[in-house]
Amino acid sequence: MAIKKTTITKKEGPAKIYISASFNNTLVSVCDETGATLAWCSSGASGFKGTRKSTPFAATTAVETVIKKAKEKGVEEIEIYVKGPGPGRDAALRAVKASGIKISLIADVTPIPHNGPRPKKKRRV
Repeated sequence: MAIKKTTITKKEGPAKIYISASFNNTLVSVCDETGATLAWCSSGASGFKGTRKSTPFAATTAVETVIKKAKEKGVEEIEIYVKGPGPGRDAALRAVKASGIKISLIADVTPIPHNGPRPKKKRRV
């Protein structure tokens, strides 16, 4: 069998990191300027199970994994898009900042309804 060669290409524009922080999990993905996914990880994929997936530490671990993969692909500058109200949201941002990669934009893209359909009934515990 022939050995497949892998090449590392430098990305021209800034890559985009999408952080989706729900109450149960935190998903992180890195895309290039065309929208193709370069790397992704989640708290669950990082080895956390159950309620530990929703912790800030699990989000930090997921971000560190994604940043490491992105640096291997040649990413030097990023734009961050954060979605959701979860507990891993701020921890994920801090982990990206601590990684040493240049940040050009931080945007909150949490969907907010403009009085859409009627919400579900309140939860009684």
